[in-house]
Amino acid sequence: MIVNETLKVIKQRRSIRNFKDEQIKDEQLQAILEAGMYAPNAGKQPWHFTAVQNKDMLVRLNQAAKETAKGIEHLKEKAYDEEYDCLYGAPTLIIVSGNEQVPVPLEADCAAATQNMLLAAESLGLGSCWIYFVILAFDSPQGDQLRKELKIPDGYKPYYSAIIGYKQDETIHIPDRKPNMVTYIK
Repeated sequence: MIVNETLKVIKQRRSIRNFKDEQIKDEQLQAILEAGMYAPNAGKQPWHFTAVQNKDMLVRLNQAAKETAKGIEHLKEKAYDEEYDCLYGAPTLIIVSGNEQVPVPLEADCAAATQNMLLAAESLGLGSCWIYFVILAFDSPQGDQLRKELKIPDGYKPYYSAIIGYKQDETIHIPDRKPNMVTYIK
């Protein structure tokens, strides 16, 4: 089996939902954002990244998302749980928005950028988790105001997000992969 640093990072990355109460360094954030900018795309680079490190804004996004989730059957339990934080106390949130005028697989391009950022975070020793729940904030009554405050450009829709921070625990269990998930036709 071939092994190199990139393959090691891919295999060891796990979704982290328990973070230290410490902000990541600016250099780390810049490296992660740059990794997102180098994601594969259809040549249009149709994304915009919003890095949120303001605690008050993170709380507002969580509350707005929970308000929207109250109307979604499978999310109601979390929505009504006052203790639930869809950002898991992470100090940094990156929202990936896509230019809706681009006539290509926009969501795939934004997903590739998100994955690049998750892998970059792992390579820097940081924890990360792909979070959809917080995107519900933009469907809340405060959604338009939040877009303005977060300076999301007109014509861009928030598709994905990632939380990033220092891992509370360094030991993470990596489960075995399911067998028989590949078919070879040679």
